[in-house]
Amino acid sequence: MSKLKHIREQQNLTQEELSEKSGVSVRTIQRIEAEKDPKGYTLRVLAETLGVQQKELLIQPLENENKENNEESIPVNYSKIKLINLSSLPFVVVPLLNILVPLLLMFILKLKNPITKQIISLQMMWTIVAPIIFMLGIFMKLGRSFTLILIIGLVLSNIYIILRNAVGIDQKKKLHYKLNFSMI
Repeated sequence: MSKLKHIREQQNLTQEELSEKSGVSVRTIQRIEAEKDPKGYTLRVLAETLGVQQKELLIQPLENENKENNEESIPVNYSKIKLINLSSLPFVVVPLLNILVPLLLMFILKLKNPITKQIISLQMMWTIVAPIIFMLGIFMKLGRSFTLILIIGLVLSNIYIILRNAVGIDQKKKLHYKLNFSMI
């Protein structure tokens, strides 16, 4: 896979969208993606449009075709990722919205990268695990006060995970809490 195509797909752009943004013809983009090195003006414009260095668009075999390992070379807008993460916060008590709102934002902002997928996967896992823990608490029949404390504890745990990941995105550009797998 060519470098240009790889970067373009990571930024969720079609050839036509990249053409509109850069002013470079679709045919030229197709030629470059067919392993032809961009030159001069075209190289500079495409690099600026995609937010990468010019040398990243020059033909060099990718060390690893695995997209997740190559994410570091693609510029990432961490403020948008933080927005996606924090979008779950208002909906911690409405289990499906804490997944759907970040998922919708991921598609609207065109940020389909491992970090955003991990944020949504984490919310999906919490949405699955929290009701199970709640039901186990009810079946233990420890009283209404225990049930109330359990509900508050579950909600606060999700709030903590969201806020701690927001801090991790700010400070270290990565999530503090994440899964070893992705659910999307």
